[in-house]
Amino acid sequence: MTTEVQTLSHQIRSLLTRVAEAVQGLSQSQLNWRPSIAGANSAYAIAAHTLGNARAWVLGIACGQQVERDRPAEFRASGGDAAVLAAEAKNLSHEIESALASLSPADLERRLVPPPDLFGEGEPYEISVREALLHVVEHAALHLGQLQLTHDLALRNA
Repeated sequence: MTTEVQTLSHQIRSLLTRVAEAVQGLSQSQLNWRPSIAGANSAYAIAAHTLGNARAWVLGIACGQQVERDRPAEFRASGGDAAVLAAEAKNLSHEIESALASLSPADLERRLVPPPDLFGEGEPYEISVREALLHVVEHAALHLGQLQLTHDLALRNA
């Protein structure tokens, strides 16, 4: 694994760990509480979506593995135990580490058009494997901040 791939792998896995940590200690009602703002999501849904996006973009798009994704279901996700999300994040982190270990510097330059079912919103467009991995870093970091705010609001309001 090259230094660049190691760095990307570390950043993605670190963010997934922090997502799992951000839901720890929340009760079932707090995990599933949604702010009264149109379109706002629960801590559980934000975490589920962040993990779903990482799986789709790293394993499916960047590494070409067979991955199924139901993005709308990520936002409807609910659950009673943060440990389920933590276990999913840990397993996904191991899968990502293993998958990225096989990438070479040339693989990072490879261009592709992501499948629409993995891409998310909007029309897929051509990207490099590097851009796919950077997307995961950016996406997870944005949702981690959102999750941390939702966590704090849930503690006060649920």
